[in-house]
Parts: sequence; C-alpha cells; structure tokens
Amino acid sequence: MSTVKSADGTTISYDVYGEGQPLIIVDGATAHSAVNPLNAETAKLLSDQFRTYVYDRRGRGQSTDTAPYAIQREIEDIAALIEDAGQPAIVFGWSSGSLLALDAAAAGLPISQVVAFEPPVVVDDCRPPLPTDYVEQLEAHIAAGHPDLAAELFMTAAVGLPPEMVAGMRQSPYFQPVVDVAHTISYDGRIMGTTMSGNPLPADRWTTLDVPVLVLYGDQTWPTLIPGAKAVAAHVPTATLKSVPGAEHSTTPDVLANTLREFAG
Repeated sequence: MSTVKSADGTTISYDVYGEGQPLIIVDGATAHSAVNPLNAETAKLLSDQFRTYVYDRRGRGQSTDTAPYAIQREIEDIAALIEDAGQPAIVFGWSSGSLLALDAAAAGLPISQVVAFEPPVVVDDCRPPLPTDYVEQLEAHIAAGHPDLAAELFMTAAVGLPPEMVAGMRQSPYFQPVVDVAHTISYDGRIMGTTMSGNPLPADRWTTLDVPVLVLYGDQTWPTLIPGAKAVAAHVPTATLKSVPGAEHSTTPDVLANTLREFAG
C-alpha cells in the first residue's frame, strides 16, 4: 500500500487503481481493506475510467492514528488523498462512511460529486434509536480494556442485531476482526451524531451542499434502512435517490461499478 500524511501527521494507507477522474471510497464502521475486498474489486472494474483510492480509515488496517479524535481529522484524511490525486474527486461512502463523505463535501473540500450508500440514519420509530450515551459507553468499554463489549454494543445498539445472535457470533470468524478495530467504533458514533435519534435530521447539516449527491439503497435491504436513505435524499438540496436492484446493505462490484459510471457520466 502507498501512504499519505494527514494534517496531524497520521499515516493514511491506500491502494490506488487505474487512471482518470479521482474516486475515493470511504468505508463504514469497522471495515478496512483487509476485511472488505469489495472496494478493491470495484476499483479494478473502474480502472479504465477512474483513479480509485481504496484506503484504510485512521486506526484501522495499515493506517495509524493520532489522539484525540475529531471528525475534522477524518475530513483532513480525505483532503490528503484528494491532494495526492491532484484534482477534484468523487467521494463514495458506505453506511456511516457516507455521512463522513457528505461532511467532507460540506466542509468545502474539492469534491465534485458524492455517492452515499444507505446512510444509516434513524428519523422515525421504525427501530429503537441509539442510546444518547452510545459514544460514552463505547469509550468506557475501550478504556476498561474490553473491546469485545464495545463490539457487542455496536452490533446490538447500532446494527440492531438481537443480543442472543451477537452472543452466538462471538464464536464466529467474523467477530474478532470487529474487536480488533473496536477502538474506532466511537469515531463513527461521533460522525453519526444525533442522526440515529429517531428525530428529523439536524437542520444545519448538509443543507449548504452545492454538488450533486446520489443516495443509494438496496431494494432487498433491511426495511429500517430505507426511511433513512429517503430522509437524507430529501434533506440534501442537491440529492437524488436511487434504489439498487437486488442489493442489501452492500452490493456486488459490477453493480456498484455500473452505478458509479452512470452517475459520473
């Protein structure tokens, strides 16, 4: 992997594929290159048209971290990647990473377009809201040396899995990778802010965006995620909403690549 230095000295590791218009893919909570091959597979399909950056968010994979955390630091990470690319970029974000992509564009970074895949906001009573002290609980578990409990809290309170299912997942090969990056789960909690409270989206968030935004949701996804995607699309003045056939809270590389080509064109 190659690296760039963020404004605070943090090393951000990335792989880059192809040539053309820069495209930066922002993972959601817990994901990074070693556990999510979908980004690289999509980038390879786009290599004839885009210069796609697949990077590890700070504190994950091969990227380093610098305390204290602030959302602005992650915006600066994206800025460092765009500077490396040398021209305005499309920024695509998965799940909570889509809110970070929107925040980066709202902060005035040289971003030409934003694609948000299933922003997991909660604006109604379709599911329980996040606890108001969600971030504090996560950080308390990490401070006490219990990243496994932080991972459990994320899976139950944020993802919405039943506790008994999460208890069974402790024995699966999918649990430890989440534990390994559990110290970063609160980062996404801070990015989500009050957007999972069951209340309308904050009036001052993203409403000044003046670049095209595409909000995607899978037509086979969890029903609780669809109202959130629709709410973001209605809230952002430059947004359009699109359903992705056959997709859940992810999709296949070919479908994603074709969707990005169509939007960028």
